[in-house]
Amino acid sequence: MPSKKRIFFLLFIAAALILSACGANAELPDEPYAAVEYRLFPAPEDAYVGDTMPYVTEDGTLELYYLYDTDHNGQGYHPVYKYSTKNLYEYEDHGMVLPFGNMSDPDPAVGTGSVLRDREGLYHLFYTGHNDTGNGGKGRECVMHAVSTDRETWEKIPEDTFYAPENYSKDDFRDPEVFWMEEDQCYWLLIAARENALGGVVAKYRSPDLKTWEFCGPLFAPREQYMLECPDLFRMGDKWYLTYSWDCVTYYAAGDSPNGPFTAPADNVFDGNNFIFYAAKTAETGGRRYLCGWLGRAGLSVDSGIYQWAGNVLNHQLVQHSDGTLGVRAPETYSEWFRAEKPFRAVKKEGKVSIKNNDITLTAPADGYALADMGTRAPTMMLECDVTLDENGCAGFAFGGKGGDSVYTALCLDARFGLLHYEGYELTELSTYDPAAFTKFDFSPNAVHHVTLVCENEIAVLYVDDMKALSSRIRASTDGAHIGVFSYGCHAEFRNITVKIPE
Repeated sequence: MPSKKRIFFLLFIAAALILSACGANAELPDEPYAAVEYRLFPAPEDAYVGDTMPYVTEDGTLELYYLYDTDHNGQGYHPVYKYSTKNLYEYEDHGMVLPFGNMSDPDPAVGTGSVLRDREGLYHLFYTGHNDTGNGGKGRECVMHAVSTDRETWEKIPEDTFYAPENYSKDDFRDPEVFWMEEDQCYWLLIAARENALGGVVAKYRSPDLKTWEFCGPLFAPREQYMLECPDLFRMGDKWYLTYSWDCVTYYAAGDSPNGPFTAPADNVFDGNNFIFYAAKTAETGGRRYLCGWLGRAGLSVDSGIYQWAGNVLNHQLVQHSDGTLGVRAPETYSEWFRAEKPFRAVKKEGKVSIKNNDITLTAPADGYALADMGTRAPTMMLECDVTLDENGCAGFAFGGKGGDSVYTALCLDARFGLLHYEGYELTELSTYDPAAFTKFDFSPNAVHHVTLVCENEIAVLYVDDMKALSSRIRASTDGAHIGVFSYGCHAEFRNITVKIPE
């Protein structure tokens, strides 16, 4: 029979474990951390991914042609390079496939375009030529044409070059998107242009042979932006959608016909502002349509949420909702990469915290926060959970705590402002500064929000309810920083938390 002393000791240990599980203050030890190769969000070494031109091959491979950008562009810049992938987590780098031209050519700088296969099996690349000399008065920008039999070596056809029509800006005529339109039994070319009276428009051309083009006027003219860059037109279900980019943001509009009219929903943005996600075009493979763009490289200050043009590949999977609106989610193929589940651990760090199984409940005072720490953030991981928060509450994920550091920065689901946001603010600063790097989000339709957080090195992409993404570069989440969950001035619950890493 055990002694009373031993019974007391065992009860003490059990009580300590229960207190820990319920959120008593404790520390989780730091774990080893090493940056990984970018597999989900590739970028060339010492260079950046600019505007992408997605193309799907006959065997379902997604090829991402892109403008190759560096910090030391010369007079000639932005040759076209290419990645290819079958699953969006393994990419082959094909290197350069189309060089820029000479200063005497229309394309010493190459701009965005598109790739297609004609009905006879020849491949075509239509792209933007840009020359600041103005091409002898014709204009700085034009549509150019190259062909290939293998999509690796392309031959330019200078005689097919053409410039903006009358009443359009000669210097803003770019980003041709060319495709076969079955309903019209001809090829369509959409282009970002600027009409003298309407401002930025998506203009339309038609062709029977990809050489002679009939100008058809504006397909979409919202009279809002200076330009509608990188236009793309596609069908999902019985709706047609037009995506375009300006103001450091990618937008969309919807219509019942490829000829429109197209109407932009009240919230027609997929991801954040500030070059968080830009110049996206779409591609369909495996029964899924992806929105393929880039996450800008870091700006002047670390974790500001304000980025510069070009960075890493960033692909979202499109979701069509029952009301015809579009949303985005993490690509389903990521589940093939993140297959090993990490054991769940969490401890209380601040405020009123309850931890039970894979659930964390937090209650914070009006001007303060509650925080639970879940240990060192894996270099690459996918976290999923269900979140509830007060009607005017703010909650989310926190990064910091390495080596017992008390400073944590906040990635926010913020019902106070109706935003998802990240800009490097510490938990103690959330009532001091207004959100700066954000995307709108309507928290009202659902009491419970399903959240997926995908991280690879400093890149962290937050998906909520298959509606919105907020992509970020969070340096505060790397180099062994811990990840936690928090509530600010409210009650919040994080349930069914799972974290998966590659096997």
